[in-house]
Amino acid sequence: MIRRSTVPGLFPPPGYAHTAVVEAGTRLAFLAGAVPLDADGRLVGPGDHVAQAHQVLANLESALRSIGSGLPQVVASTVYVVSPTPGPLSAVWEVVNASGLAAGPHTSTLLGVATLGYTGQLVEITVTAVVPDEPAVEG
Repeated sequence: MIRRSTVPGLFPPPGYAHTAVVEAGTRLAFLAGAVPLDADGRLVGPGDHVAQAHQVLANLESALRSIGSGLPQVVASTVYVVSPTPGPLSAVWEVVNASGLAAGPHTSTLLGVATLGYTGQLVEITVTAVVPDEPAVEG
């Protein structure tokens, strides 16, 4: 069971929770950062934060599905965006918030960074998710 909450007295978060508590005995999965590469290793959406965010989420969904989980079972994420200004971070967050990740809502941190691992990469997302005993139903 996942118990998500916002904390009274703190500023209400835009599309995420302040806390997520998972009961002991629940299986958790810690995923490596999802990147904007297609199955052939080609960068998707060169120069386009939004296109890369969509590819990253599609790759993340595939990885979660492969272990019997899904975006609604994510309890924590870190979203990395290459940008010195907030505009691209907001654009990427809109994509994240429109995805199944918002079903939770999960806890999240959004970061602007100077560079990521692949040439031209602008977005990466890493997550922790619950792996339910029954197969996940995508919402």
